[in-house]
Amino acid sequence: MAGTVLVTGGSGYIAGFLIRQLIENGWQVRTTVRSLKREAEVRGWLQVDDGKLAFFAADLEQDAGWAEAMAGCSHVAHVASPFPLGVPKHADELVIPARDGALRALRFAKAAGVKRFVLTSSMAAIAYGHGQGRDLYDEADWTNLDNPAVMPYPRSKTVAERAAREWAKAEAPGIEFASVNPAAVFGPLLSDDLSTSIEVVKQLLEGKVPLCPDVGFGIIDVRDVADLHYRALTADAIRDERFVCSGPFLKFVDVANILTANLGSRARKVPTRKMPAWLLKLLAIVRPELKQVVAELGNVRGGDSSHAVRRLGWTMRPPEEAILATAQSLIERGIVKV
Repeated sequence: MAGTVLVTGGSGYIAGFLIRQLIENGWQVRTTVRSLKREAEVRGWLQVDDGKLAFFAADLEQDAGWAEAMAGCSHVAHVASPFPLGVPKHADELVIPARDGALRALRFAKAAGVKRFVLTSSMAAIAYGHGQGRDLYDEADWTNLDNPAVMPYPRSKTVAERAAREWAKAEAPGIEFASVNPAAVFGPLLSDDLSTSIEVVKQLLEGKVPLCPDVGFGIIDVRDVADLHYRALTADAIRDERFVCSGPFLKFVDVANILTANLGSRARKVPTRKMPAWLLKLLAIVRPELKQVVAELGNVRGGDSSHAVRRLGWTMRPPEEAILATAQSLIERGIVKV
């Protein structure tokens, strides 16, 4: 099966690999960017058949451009969503564009007669606000927004996915809706634009993290994230589905040990000692962006991806492969000097 598909956020990390896979499998792909000034740049690093890829200018917070981008599409992968490094002053700075952007894409998808809509959500919409009594989560779980400790990013992903699901069910029953919920995404780079999770490996390699805080994340390779999106777009009888997309949960020190065990002298700046909790809390006083790291101290948020494996025949690379592919790309591109 192949047709015409819109992938939103075409300059993004996951979107780039998904666009490649779709075109390799015969799809005509449309993609959105906030400004067409980036089209030549993005085409340059995607390196796909230009005749199978069209760009449209569209912003999550404005209607302009969405109807043109959706026209003629049978499928949509809504990948675009804000994901900042720092913590915004108010959660609504993330919540509103994430929620409104998803609803905007759905409204225009309905108007265009789209049959299937796959939303890129996150483990952040599943595994937060539950306290430390659990360490494994699946598709039945939702982040607890009643917990005031939930930070703006997981709050935004939860609100956006819930709103999109509810709207699709009530207003667009003809659309087959599904979400993919990735953990922290690593792997090879297509460009020098770094996603937030890639910064973890970058800062470890550069020695900018002097000690390893007691926090972690599920690890997943970007190529596997793209493949799960592809399968969710193309599998038969997908409706109201949700797919956890996470490999093993690793702590900072685990990532550091993988780097030092495999990169030799190139990992000489990587710390392998753990950071005391009191020191991280002290640092967060002068570096507010660390507040979200403090909030994660001691938490384990593993994701159970068995549903995606059973339902879609999906497989995952080992986390070591994803982490080392990130490191190799950062070094080869000269982003990290070793």
